[in-house]
Amino acid sequence: MAERRMARKACAEPDFLQFNDLGCETVGGKVIFATDEWFAPAKNLLKREPPQFITSAFTEFGKWMDGWETRRKRTPGHDWCIIQLGVPGLIHGFDVDTSFFTGNHSPYISIQAGCLDQESPFTLEGDRTGMAASDSQMAAVAKLGSEVWPELVSVSQLQPGYSDCCHNYFKVSFSRRVTHLRLNMYPDGGIARLRVYGVGLRDWSSVSTNQDVDLVALTNGGVCLGYSDAHFGHPRNMIGLGRAANMADGWETARRLDRPKKLQADQRGILQVPGWEWAVFRLGHPGLISSVEVDTNHFKGNFPDSCRIEACTLTPEEKAQCIGSRWNSGKWRVLLPPQKLRPHHIHHYGKMELKLSHPVTHVRLIIAPDGGISRLRLWGRPIPFTATLASKKWTVSKL
Repeated sequence: MAERRMARKACAEPDFLQFNDLGCETVGGKVIFATDEWFAPAKNLLKREPPQFITSAFTEFGKWMDGWETRRKRTPGHDWCIIQLGVPGLIHGFDVDTSFFTGNHSPYISIQAGCLDQESPFTLEGDRTGMAASDSQMAAVAKLGSEVWPELVSVSQLQPGYSDCCHNYFKVSFSRRVTHLRLNMYPDGGIARLRVYGVGLRDWSSVSTNQDVDLVALTNGGVCLGYSDAHFGHPRNMIGLGRAANMADGWETARRLDRPKKLQADQRGILQVPGWEWAVFRLGHPGLISSVEVDTNHFKGNFPDSCRIEACTLTPEEKAQCIGSRWNSGKWRVLLPPQKLRPHHIHHYGKMELKLSHPVTHVRLIIAPDGGISRLRLWGRPIPFTATLASKKWTVSKL
């Protein structure tokens, strides 16, 4: 197993990495155009899995690479592709990963953004290795006018794909909704992955206040804002689409070192342990939560013993204070009291188990002592946040 000290590396990483990957193929992201895909197709950019390198792997066009790699350009211009985001939203940063492209990475890139009213009528089907854009494809994509889209990342140098420098991070300050990206390589070369970190934006005006929706889903604008530990899997995975594909597609912590040498349980069978792990989420829209789903799918020998959920309503100023204090705030109130969990199982909790009857903006999932959860669903109705909740008498959390 990986040594736990590797987690310290996260301290040097940019804050935007905790947001959702809006371009990943698992949320519907796709490459709809690429000028050239000779050595490796552009769709590889959006794979969920980390890039890999197989020394002996070759195709009829050259070395097999797990990324997007164009031929050595011998004509005027540069290579570029168009990406349709799986989840339109606000973008906060990029990771342009050049892993294993050490003598063939693209030396420079830029990234532009567009917001299109409808899905683009382009598609790239099948294995595109050894192919390039046709004249008809070039003519069709020209109608998008992508060359004049606003820049999110100006022309910037990339580092080669060695393990200590392959992640090229770019923070973004752009306040408009994005549906498509244009990734420019100057002039050619290879990139392994493009991670598009941001927060989904949904048109809530089309959602009835009588309709229950998953208020924390990434497609509805839910986002992870903090956590205690993510040694084996990030908490943002819990708000992804569908059921988890495997354990890596969930939140999993390291085993806590303060576990008692001999475990004891209370009358409900819940272990009495001194420690816990937590993850905080901002809902996509303030809402009244009516049911909760906690899924431990795939976690059979490493599921948490128990969980509980707290909630609160925060203004932007209060949220900033909570982030500064690592979410150690007296504003948390009990939404779901401690519940014993089972392995590889979907746990449903309805109004009988839930303790709050007021709209909230943030939730904190707490597991004890440690372990993994694949999905968290918070079903409820979106409610405009207009009234203060300070006078409400809620059960105060002891955390």
